Amino acid sequence: MKEILESTPHGLYCIPGDFYIDPHLPVARAVVTHAHSDHACWGSQSYLATQSCEQLLRLRMSPDAEFRFLPYRETQTVGGVQVSFHPAGHILGSAQIRLEYRGRVVVVTGDYKLGTDPTCEAWQPVRCHAMISECTFGLPIYRWPSQEKVFESINQWWRNCRDEGKCCLLYGYAVGKSQRLLAGLDPSIGKIYCHGAVEKGNAAYRRSGISLPETTYVGSVPDKFDWRGAIVIAVPSVHGTPWVKKFGRCSTAMASGWMAVRGARRRRSVDRGFVLSDHVDWPSLLIAIDACNPETVWLTHGYTASVTRFLVEQGRDARILDLHGSYEDDEDASGANSGEENDSPSEEEGSS
Repeated sequence: MKEILESTPHGLYCIPGDFYIDPHLPVARAVVTHAHSDHACWGSQSYLATQSCEQLLRLRMSPDAEFRFLPYRETQTVGGVQVSFHPAGHILGSAQIRLEYRGRVVVVTGDYKLGTDPTCEAWQPVRCHAMISECTFGLPIYRWPSQEKVFESINQWWRNCRDEGKCCLLYGYAVGKSQRLLAGLDPSIGKIYCHGAVEKGNAAYRRSGISLPETTYVGSVPDKFDWRGAIVIAVPSVHGTPWVKKFGRCSTAMASGWMAVRGARRRRSVDRGFVLSDHVDWPSLLIAIDACNPETVWLTHGYTASVTRFLVEQGRDARILDLHGSYEDDEDASGANSGEENDSPSEEEGSS
């Protein structure tokens, strides 16, 4: 893999192609897996992404930047490297990046999840020699319930709150999670309102052809409005702020993979926690690795030491990849996140 990619302070650098994948800092040429700010850094000169990512990426980036967009599975040669995008199932336009150079294939997963999602194309396995995979939820305790059961629970919570004369505040990240939540809501229960950052994401999804239920921007509603029976999709950073007081009696909930751990809901101080993640859980991570069947797996973004140790015990060549400047093979190193899922847009977009 080191003939094709190396980890630098700017991010993952493709040596023969002279471009960066999901750079941390502005670069001349960026190839991005998806439009979240921790993967699509503002300020680069040019961006290459999927066609499905166009509306979200243009929403976030300077109009002065140069953009190129490829359909899924179409190949473009950059400096002798064959580059193609393959569905990752994370959010709209998210992709795994396949690099082929001199007969060797490396796949960078970016963030991904398995299963169906009406707001984006489903993940597909890509066979490769080396796989660079995130493992945000890389522990056996993280096992997602079916999304059908999760949405049944969310809609029942909304009905109960409506019947009790309350407003529901449901927190999810502005781009990706919020639109997935909207797609699973039952509009017959009541009216749906959205925080401004969420509504911007909704508009980009709709321009991309994704069907979402009708929503109303919270800021367009007059003062002293009766919010009883409504549901408001908002970003996590508003929780506990004066903005919430306008809704009167309300019940709060967070939708996140971290809600699988009871203590996470307590730290959030919300009434309900719904386990809904746009990342692979433990079983899905192992299924994905087996389906891609790489000679070597490099782990990033999460419980890297635990996953590496497990895979090595299973007979795989697994290693830790430090995307901030060096390759790391220490099994005792921990890359686990300490807080939220690493898929939130920047603060100025209204997220946490």
